[in-house]
Amino acid sequence: MFDAIFDFDNRWFLKFNQWQRFKPLTQFFRFASRTGDGYLYALFGAIALASNDSHSLLFVNVAVLAFLFEIPSFILLKKMLKRQRPFDKIGSCFCAINPSDKFSMPSGHTAAAFIMACLISQFYSQWTIAAYTWASIISFSRVFLGVHYPTDLAVGAALGLFCSYISLVILL
Repeated sequence: MFDAIFDFDNRWFLKFNQWQRFKPLTQFFRFASRTGDGYLYALFGAIALASNDSHSLLFVNVAVLAFLFEIPSFILLKKMLKRQRPFDKIGSCFCAINPSDKFSMPSGHTAAAFIMACLISQFYSQWTIAAYTWASIISFSRVFLGVHYPTDLAVGAALGLFCSYISLVILL
């Protein structure tokens, strides 16, 4: 079973990663990936608080709690799983960015982006499609740029959605 998963990961990673030859795509996905570095999350919180609507403080509190669950969880998972990054394992891949840590599974960028997408969807439903589209682009950018396998994204998205759900259950 694990061999089938590794074959899937390698095959799809290489299919997407080869598109780095097209510089405009690489620039777009570098930018998209940077939007998941965390700065925008603080900006979303500030915008929510500045709007002073009836649920802005609750949105910020749920987001903070979700990140308090997610950050140590993804760090612990990375240290436990110790999955090598694709550019360390596959000689023919392209790597367009320097990741912030050594290991690949799960994708922290994906987890964080899906926390925000889930919470934006919950509190500001008119932005659901935009939020999940943005989270998906951030997620995909990590494979395209050479720092994650597809299953790293799936685990990251599941982690982000789970942390969001737990935070919503606790604070709603």
